[in-house]
Amino acid sequence: MTVVQPETSTGFIDRFLVAAEAFGVPTTLVLNKLDAWSAQDRMRAEELTAIYRNVGYAVLWTSAITGEGMAELRAALAEGGVSLLSGHSGVGKSTLINALVPGAEARVGDVSQAHGKGQHTTTYAELHPLPTGGYLVDSPGIKGFGLVDIDRNTLHHLFPEFFQLLPDCKFNNCLHVNEPGCAVEQALASNALAQSRFQSYLSLLAEIDTGRYR
Repeated sequence: MTVVQPETSTGFIDRFLVAAEAFGVPTTLVLNKLDAWSAQDRMRAEELTAIYRNVGYAVLWTSAITGEGMAELRAALAEGGVSLLSGHSGVGKSTLINALVPGAEARVGDVSQAHGKGQHTTTYAELHPLPTGGYLVDSPGIKGFGLVDIDRNTLHHLFPEFFQLLPDCKFNNCLHVNEPGCAVEQALASNALAQSRFQSYLSLLAEIDTGRYR
């Protein structure tokens, strides 16, 4: 993900994480293009890092251009297993692949100046063997991310910080939407939980109710 050139929204990040939680896929968030950050961008990166580390996700800062954070990224890749690198077009996935896998020669494109969004350069998933063992999958950029087969009554289980508070709710089937004695709403009111995460939850809940992705 990126905070600039282009910016990755928290809504997209949360959709991705919900899908990963639903299928039990461990996830590390990679904030890329560190070399392009202004002071304001760095502040935004710190905000995002705090949000997701507080939930329990690992967050790395990287720049394939300067090499910053690349050692940590290499260490995070599944040793002997398979890791998938995925995100919006233009966030630098192919550039990271080229830095991680000697001789990969993944195609690299520019961000559209007109729209501020990445342009597709990777058009199919490709499996690259890692020098340390295992494989890394480079995937096409994602523009939108819809969820399917997620039940409205268990969606909140896929937000770890909400699920952790469920035992403190008055009702054991609390959906954290206007129910009395809701521990999640109390935590939001005290800023113990990120408002952006709750807004993502409400957005996904609304999509499930309207059947948008069925």
